[in-house]
Amino acid sequence: MSYSFEYIDIILLAMIAGFIFLRLRGILGKRSGFEGKAPAKFDKVLNEVILKQSSKNTEVFDEGAQKEFLKGANIAYETIITDFSDNDNKLTTSKPLLNKEIYDQFNQALKDRSARGHHAEITFIGINSSIIKEHKQINSILNVTVEFIAEVITCIKDKDKKIISGDPEKVKKIYDTWVFSRDTTSANPNWQLINILT
Repeated sequence: MSYSFEYIDIILLAMIAGFIFLRLRGILGKRSGFEGKAPAKFDKVLNEVILKQSSKNTEVFDEGAQKEFLKGANIAYETIITDFSDNDNKLTTSKPLLNKEIYDQFNQALKDRSARGHHAEITFIGINSSIIKEHKQINSILNVTVEFIAEVITCIKDKDKKIISGDPEKVKKIYDTWVFSRDTTSANPNWQLINILT
């Protein structure tokens, strides 16, 4: 008789344990197999999607990045203008800031000026304003178009120091639109001038 009561106790305890298990499962949920770190294959696909979105999204070049960019663009603009005004008939300090095509064009202009016996006198006064007019990202290449308004004193003299153009006493306002470019996947942080728009 005592054995039958033991069996009943065991059955009752098993039923209570089963009831508690079912209640906990209903409250806490069932493990799906995706808890914790996502599978490697899923991570790879997600990363590819993010990379594709960021390559198309020009908003990654946000307001803070644009402000920092303009600081550098202003320095580059002054460096290039000043370097072009030097009369050693070659570009030195601005070379890393120019792509090959622009560098060759500037160097040819310097050679032509020297062949005519002319030399330039340019005093850079400062930049009144610089505004980003456009920025486009094509794959990994980010191009930024900047409109500069600057002031300079400039004149060109011949070999006899006679003024051919410009005025050494007059400040002139100049308007330039330059396009800078950078490969965003490159370890090199430098931008280069790739085009001058007229």
